[in-house]
Amino acid sequence: MQISKLKLKHQILLIFVFTVILFTTMECYFYYSFSNLTQQRATNYGNKMIEQTRQKIDSVFKDIEVSTSIAVNNKKIQEFTIADDDYKRAFDIGPYVLDLMESMRSFNSYVNGIAINDIAGRRIYSLSTANSEIFFFNQYDAFINTYKNVKQGTFTDILKDEKTGSEYFFYIAPIIEAIGGIHFSEQTGYCSVMVNSEKLQELVKNTDLTPTSTLYILNSRNEVIASNNSNFRGILFKDILSVDRSSLTNGVKTNLNGEDVIVQEKGLEQADGWRIVSIIPVRELTTDMNDMKSMSIIAGVGISLSMLLMGYFFLNNLTRPVMGLVADMKRIGTRDRGFRIKVRSTNEVGALAYDINSMIDQMEEMSGNILNTQARLYESELSKKQAEFSALQSQINPHFLYNTLNCISSIGLEYGSKEIAQITSSMSKIFRYSIKKDELVLIGEEVQCVQAYLNIISIRYENKFSMEVHVDEPLLEMKTPKMILQPIVENSVYHGLERMDAEGQLSVRGYIDVNGDVCFQVADTGRGLDPDELERLREKLNMDYAERVSSRPDGTSIGLSNIHNRIKLLFGEGYGVEIDSQLGRGTTVSVKIPRI
Repeated sequence: MQISKLKLKHQILLIFVFTVILFTTMECYFYYSFSNLTQQRATNYGNKMIEQTRQKIDSVFKDIEVSTSIAVNNKKIQEFTIADDDYKRAFDIGPYVLDLMESMRSFNSYVNGIAINDIAGRRIYSLSTANSEIFFFNQYDAFINTYKNVKQGTFTDILKDEKTGSEYFFYIAPIIEAIGGIHFSEQTGYCSVMVNSEKLQELVKNTDLTPTSTLYILNSRNEVIASNNSNFRGILFKDILSVDRSSLTNGVKTNLNGEDVIVQEKGLEQADGWRIVSIIPVRELTTDMNDMKSMSIIAGVGISLSMLLMGYFFLNNLTRPVMGLVADMKRIGTRDRGFRIKVRSTNEVGALAYDINSMIDQMEEMSGNILNTQARLYESELSKKQAEFSALQSQINPHFLYNTLNCISSIGLEYGSKEIAQITSSMSKIFRYSIKKDELVLIGEEVQCVQAYLNIISIRYENKFSMEVHVDEPLLEMKTPKMILQPIVENSVYHGLERMDAEGQLSVRGYIDVNGDVCFQVADTGRGLDPDELERLREKLNMDYAERVSSRPDGTSIGLSNIHNRIKLLFGEGYGVEIDSQLGRGTTVSVKIPRI
């Protein structure tokens, strides 16, 4: 459905609803964009903190590796692992090795103990008081034996003391003899370093993330080496095994135990397969923004409701006057005269209603004026018809005159007066033609009327004028308005030729012009008209009936104006009478009518 076909109030309501939807969409978009941006910044902050922790742990592990490397490459320690003399081992080499281990342990707080074992199972060790007992348990020997053949330094899995419940892990590095003895380049023993887990635990706890976030150090078997959550120490960390490990570096949002969290992972460079994993609840990343989010939601809902209320208010105040205007216009369309549109407001709609009322008042006033004018015109036309009827009654009855002329013609022939007989006979033809009721007659009949009139003129003026009538044969069967040529011929005789002393010429021609119209020309060689007279006559052709009567008080002459107006009324503005005259040279009157 096209929107243009909806009602105005529905279109406006649609605009408001669309605006509210657009605003709500933008509000939601900006809300989630802002929330995601805040979360991303918090995630980046957590990532930096984890990276700092990773660097610290890598630094600790690097120090352990370096210290252990120094120990396994020491000449005395290598001699200790290959010496067969127990006395030498105990009193010569042993104290030096023990002092070296004590020094390594004292200078690195992350080392709890160091033990040197040879391939024969003999060992020397330096232990802290709190953890010394672990080295006397059989479970230690069994645990360490799985790593005694390592080819390079390795961090072990977790060893749990079954008696105390304590957890330990070690860094084990092989001792390769390099002093040139019979065991040159062979592994003669190994050095195991007990890492201080409590110190690592303190390092992890000091990492400031969010209140309930969790940070883990995991070994290659996903065992928790250290964590700021003591409940997860030493167990296989299964919660994150289902997470896409390839994307953990940049952080992955997932759901753990029914809560949305961000999981991140950083691998340790100094311990192959070891890594730091952080789990941060999403709600804590944006905790400080909750008030702003709430205010944003409240503001968005408030603005939407305000827009709806304002939309309803403006819709009601705008469409109510318009709907009332439409209803009033329909009532006016039913021609309820006297009804006016109610002005319901003072804005543009009210101004429009006021203007419509003014227009209706003016239209009714104009309609009244038109009716009055038409009534006056009807009365005037009625009076005119009555006057014409009275004039006709006062005239001689044409039938009586026609019969009288025939009687005179018979008397003239009886007494031998041929001229009287011819005149009366011609007059009889003219009157008989004039009383025909047809407005349109054959051109041949119109020509016969002109010839009868010319017969009368030739007898009266004793052939003083040369007169000629030539009408093309095809025209004789066409039609023309009655009595349009005889008055023109009469004017040519009485106003053009009668006042001349010398003989004159009169010609009547009829032909079809290049446009296919019928043309008549009545030309005389009379005295003609000066330019002023010609101009006045041409102006007279376009006068209306009242002007013609007032300009000719007697009202008896038919005149060129009557002929011109009759033709225009019958055939339109393109037809009528034209006059051309020159003083002393004559006058030509042209009549143009369509082919009928």
